[in-house]
Amino acid sequence: MPRPHTGDRFDDDDYPAYTMGRAAEMVGTTPAFLRALGQAELIEPLRSEGGHRRYSRYQLRIAARARELVDEGTPIEAACRIIILEDQLEEARRINEELRAADPPKA
Repeated sequence: MPRPHTGDRFDDDDYPAYTMGRAAEMVGTTPAFLRALGQAELIEPLRSEGGHRRYSRYQLRIAARARELVDEGTPIEAACRIIILEDQLEEARRINEELRAADPPKA
């Protein structure tokens, strides 16, 4: 049976490549912390066919930011809200830049 081509998936930030244990190890936290982020709806891991949580690199970056905030003393719920607001701000900035580039100011 031929193996599926996975080369492009390793470059995909959204590909759920990491198990919960590996994700927790990479972020420097516990699986319980990752589950708490899921319960707070900050990240929603995909599930493997066997029902196991799988995380993407993008989700690991979010989890690492949450861990940073919690380590600084921010309650997890507040940390999740901060990250959501940071993400929304970044998206608004990106859209603003795209609109400015598409329609330069007239002199």
